[in-house]
Amino acid sequence: MIDPTRLADALAADRDVLESLAANGDISSITRPIDLHFKGARDAIEQLAGDVEGLSLRFVGFNVYQDGAWSVDLQMDGTTNFAPIEQLTRKAVEIEISHDVDYDGWGCVNQTGSKH
Repeated sequence: MIDPTRLADALAADRDVLESLAANGDISSITRPIDLHFKGARDAIEQLAGDVEGLSLRFVGFNVYQDGAWSVDLQMDGTTNFAPIEQLTRKAVEIEISHDVDYDGWGCVNQTGSKH
């Protein structure tokens, strides 16, 4: 079961990111890769990486920190409209629970519609 306070905190952080993207000209309706970051014990992170297809995510890579903690970066395509981001965050918090890892947020490249 999702802790309502945990979800509310994650959604509040999402609003901050979305406001920052909008302030920098992001067009939220443009689909783009969205990265999700999870930290935890090696076994849990490796298990999560092995489950990506069933979670409708893509594996990007592992990171190992000096303290021995592991992380995995996963990815999906989506927009930065609030409703899809809210669904993404709810899914990530569910993954946090089901895989005994810590969800450490999402990120993406600002999409302004201009090509450089």
